[in-house]
Amino acid sequence: MNKILENYGSILLLLLGITLGSVVGLWFPSWVDYLKPLGDIFLNLLFVSIIPLLFFAISSSVANIDGVHKLGRIIGIMGIVFLITIAIAALTTVVALYLFPVNSGMDPSSAIDNPLDDGKTSWGDRIVGFLTVSEFGLLLSRQSILAFVIFSFLVGISARRAGDNAKAFNHFIFAANEVMKQLLLLIMKIAPIGLGAYFAYQVKTLGPQLFGFYAKPMVLYYIFGLVFFFVFFSIYAFVAYGKRGPIIFWKNNIIPSLTALSTCSSLATMPSNLVAAKRIGIPSSIANVVIPLGNTLYKNGSAISSILKIYVAFSLLGWNFFDWTTIVTAVGITVLVTIVAGGIPNGGYIGEMLMISVYGLPAEAIPAVMIIGTLVDPLATILNATGDTVAAMLVTRFAKERFIPQEDDIV
Repeated sequence: MNKILENYGSILLLLLGITLGSVVGLWFPSWVDYLKPLGDIFLNLLFVSIIPLLFFAISSSVANIDGVHKLGRIIGIMGIVFLITIAIAALTTVVALYLFPVNSGMDPSSAIDNPLDDGKTSWGDRIVGFLTVSEFGLLLSRQSILAFVIFSFLVGISARRAGDNAKAFNHFIFAANEVMKQLLLLIMKIAPIGLGAYFAYQVKTLGPQLFGFYAKPMVLYYIFGLVFFFVFFSIYAFVAYGKRGPIIFWKNNIIPSLTALSTCSSLATMPSNLVAAKRIGIPSSIANVVIPLGNTLYKNGSAISSILKIYVAFSLLGWNFFDWTTIVTAVGITVLVTIVAGGIPNGGYIGEMLMISVYGLPAEAIPAVMIIGTLVDPLATILNATGDTVAAMLVTRFAKERFIPQEDDIV
């Protein structure tokens, strides 16, 4: 019981806050006006922290990578595997949402205008606006978050290129990254109160239909997530290893899956993934690179939930999700979110802030995507954590290395 509370305590507190907020919104609506400022304070703290947090997290990570030039081929293949399979996860989620829409419970009269769909801005101008700004001061606005992320990557690369001359700068951004992580942990301590207050506001505003709205995407996520887990991971294992691949993968993926479920932590699952990789026969030169980096950069569960959150937000606001420009942008954001959010505590929330900023979503949509992220976290963790092993299998295959499984795992 203590282990469960330790590993799932934050999720349970968030669910408790959401539940209490629902009760207040339904039975004590007069309290909502007093509670909503608490939700606003929580969200404002998140928005204030996101700019320095992203800068120090990204630039310090890039600047402090050692010896990448020696592993260029593996890193290159790994990057291609990560990008393609994450895109597959995102696109198949779009297809699932198109075939099984989950927004039928919402009142279309509550729709508000989509600022990205004004009919006046060309696709080329949108790309320029997403990726760049005209002056430095504009980078510090969350409305320019993608341009800021690119700038942070470039600073990290420049710090690496500066070599010994940048040692003091590298120490500074590394230390600042640790400080900002602690700041985020402090802010997230009030998440149950902040989200509970906002949920009370939503329940008062939208009524009981809100519960059906959250239930439908959650059910879709768990059904589709399980199908993706078993079907696509088996396909990847087959591509990597041949007809014996799915059997040897699933035989050795049981312990990592149970570890991910019981700890709700990708990081805690990494040791069992490394053991599984060894038993599968993945060369240590590949496993020791792909699995630790994949723990931070490669998240199938987050990719699926990212698309679902964007869809939920659009549905809540009455916007059309199935526009090709929206879908392309959503897939791009999803790929970026899985990279940016991985090494940050409660990084899913930062990914949500990134998504909200890019689309210019109003405050009404913010709690929706956060709550969805909380509800799907257990299965998302399993997909995130155990996907690292099957990705390492694919890298082994495309790097033309040999699998050398342990004797008792040869089928």
